[in-house]
Amino acid sequence: MKIAVSGSSGLIGSALIRMLEQSGHDCRRLVRRPPRKPGELEWRPERGLAEPAAAQGLDAVVHLAGESVAGGRWTAARRYRIRSSRAPATLRLVESLSALERPPRVFLCASAAGYYGDRGDELLDEDSPAGDGFLASVCRDWEAAAATAATICERVVMLRFGVVLTVAGGALPRMLPPFRFGLGGRLGSGRQYFPWIHLEDAAAAIRHLLDHGEGPVNLTAPQQVTNSELTRSLARTLRRPALLPVPAPVLAAVFGAMARETLLASARVVPARLGSGGFAYRHPTLDSALRHELSQGDVRQGC
Repeated sequence: MKIAVSGSSGLIGSALIRMLEQSGHDCRRLVRRPPRKPGELEWRPERGLAEPAAAQGLDAVVHLAGESVAGGRWTAARRYRIRSSRAPATLRLVESLSALERPPRVFLCASAAGYYGDRGDELLDEDSPAGDGFLASVCRDWEAAAATAATICERVVMLRFGVVLTVAGGALPRMLPPFRFGLGGRLGSGRQYFPWIHLEDAAAAIRHLLDHGEGPVNLTAPQQVTNSELTRSLARTLRRPALLPVPAPVLAAVFGAMARETLLASARVVPARLGSGGFAYRHPTLDSALRHELSQGDVRQGC
């Protein structure tokens, strides 16, 4: 297949392209600058593809680009960047693809488990309604924008990612230092569910969905864990205590709404469609995912 990927230099995009190219697929990287290397296509979130004709012949597009939601407090400026980098940018990309003589057959677009909002211990599958809050509204609008591709593509898939675990980047490297020094602990009550997926499974699930599936799909592990269970698993893997919880008021004071909707929110997300679609996880449990990643980290660091 000939596949274009936005967010190609990001954590998931890099792993996905590596996996696809190892399988013999022809990948095109969507970059926000003039192309410098073969296989690059210029696109801009505010106007779509710079030269749509260069994208002729694509079989699929995987759209992963978007401003990070976990980079700090959600100031007015950051909220604007988070929102404008998703639904409006997706609409512009779909408009560019619609100008092609033969649009791609498949359009996969990132979303997030934040779609469900803060839902306690309620089991949430792909048929569960959207929740409340800023992040839920961003995901809802993003998916609506992606759905417009159904007018030109045979299949459209919305990828509702949990937190992607890898020592290569994202949340896990930020969690490790305090835990390595025995200063880690649960966040808030620790009862909030933490939707997660290992990076290898996230990339493999996208590869799987290029051939199977339609509509929203939860990209989370089959094991649902709370923040307390995450804390215990990480401490156990590192052979360190985890005795210093961080109170919810402290997190709210430091990070504001970002903490309330991400660090302290609870989403018990079930990957029903991946399960029924026959997807095989490489790391279905948190213990196995952390053991794999931390052993890889030690190899990379020469420890």
